Amino acid sequence: MRKWLPLMTVCLGTFMLLIDVTIVNVALPDMVGDLGASFGALQWVIDAYALALAALVLGAGSIADRVGHRRAYIAGLEAAAPG
Repeated sequence: MRKWLPLMTVCLGTFMLLIDVTIVNVALPDMVGDLGASFGALQWVIDAYALALAALVLGAGSIADRVGHRRAYIAGLEAAAPG
């Protein structure tokens, strides 16, 4: 079981990143209904969200280089965990 633990933690982190990337797509129909957003406006929302996420991932990588990859990864999982 011990040899599978690193694989399971990497898969958990990858799954959380996938959810984070796709969550904005869930909100798009509500944006159209509530705000009357056009298709072009929705593209800007998706692009801005992807750009902000990429900047945060780069920043997190820099922090991980300074404090250690394992500590940064665990801190990120704890921050993202519900509850």
